[in-house]
Amino acid sequence: MDTPTPPDDDQDTGTAQPVTDAPPDLDSLPPGVLQQVKRMVQAEYAKDLRAQLGTVPRTINWHALTPEDLEQELLALNEWVDWLRHEYGLPPQIVPPMWHRHWELIWELSALRQHWLICYDQQAKGNMGVIWHNDFAAARERLRDWVSISGTRLDRDRATRVTAWPGGEAEDWTAPDATEQPVTERSANFVSFVVQAVQAREAEQDAVMQEILDDE
Repeated sequence: MDTPTPPDDDQDTGTAQPVTDAPPDLDSLPPGVLQQVKRMVQAEYAKDLRAQLGTVPRTINWHALTPEDLEQELLALNEWVDWLRHEYGLPPQIVPPMWHRHWELIWELSALRQHWLICYDQQAKGNMGVIWHNDFAAARERLRDWVSISGTRLDRDRATRVTAWPGGEAEDWTAPDATEQPVTERSANFVSFVVQAVQAREAEQDAVMQEILDDE
């Protein structure tokens, strides 16, 4: 006589088994739990969307960057501008060696770079390259104006002159030193500029934090 064997866990034993694979009824969840589930789903959706589309280039506000971001963005902009001047054979009347010493040029070139990143993104439409080149032509004319106003040249550079308004300047405002300096070691000058800019931003950040602590 055969000895009966016990049934496997997944065999029917005659006893009703609970259904575990049915989706939960969202309406039956407490409101707090439901909101938490929705936030989790939205976060996963946003994460997946970012993975598919990549990082969307944004307009850079140079005054709002942290010291770390300021350094990173300056290095990235320098690399792109160097590529741009070689790729299109731009003369110093449009992009001079000391462009980094003039914030009007940094703002203009930065906007042009962000525009380029958007137009040549993998998700961009096929006509975005034409749009960028149309805007590039207009930007070159503006760059000529900025370079002419700033007074920076291939072999010499000076700070952009700022005309003081009678009775319109802050008490601690000082006009920039517009003494011309020869341009020799451009790369070393850029590195020095980045270091100075980051240190100045760190000092600004520390001053704001100290002001907050003093108010508390």
